[in-house]
Amino acid sequence: MTQNIETTQLRTSRVLPASPEKVFDAYTDAEKQKIWFNILNEKPGIVEIDIDLRVGGRQTAVWGPDSDTLFRETQTFLVIDRPHRLVTESTGISPDGMTMTTTIEVTFEEHDDGTLLTVVQTGFPAPEMRDFFVQEVWAGALDRIEAYLRSGERRP
Repeated sequence: MTQNIETTQLRTSRVLPASPEKVFDAYTDAEKQKIWFNILNEKPGIVEIDIDLRVGGRQTAVWGPDSDTLFRETQTFLVIDRPHRLVTESTGISPDGMTMTTTIEVTFEEHDDGTLLTVVQTGFPAPEMRDFFVQEVWAGALDRIEAYLRSGERRP
């Protein structure tokens, strides 16, 4: 039995208050990511990020509230069209050892109020996982990127 692709794909968008170039850089620059990963947290956690931004290059990220609760993600860059589009293959490992590989396409389009960032992520093993990513993972990431951009790109 095969699942309908619609049950394993997510699409989410947000208008962010900066140019496509600034949003793309906030999304792909390791030092900027280290800031926005924790920007909304009352107590900073662990964030380690390394990026080799080239087709075939990788981004590795390790983050969590403490050393016993770390998430790990490796993204391989498949398409880089700065500042318009980014496609990666992402493999994540949760603290309990669960592994998931998906494909993520992010587009950055000029908008009257800044940049329309759209994420299409495919390959979820179940609709519940897709829904969790829409409601928690991407909503949280976009909240953090937006707060970072509104802060004038400085530490709060």
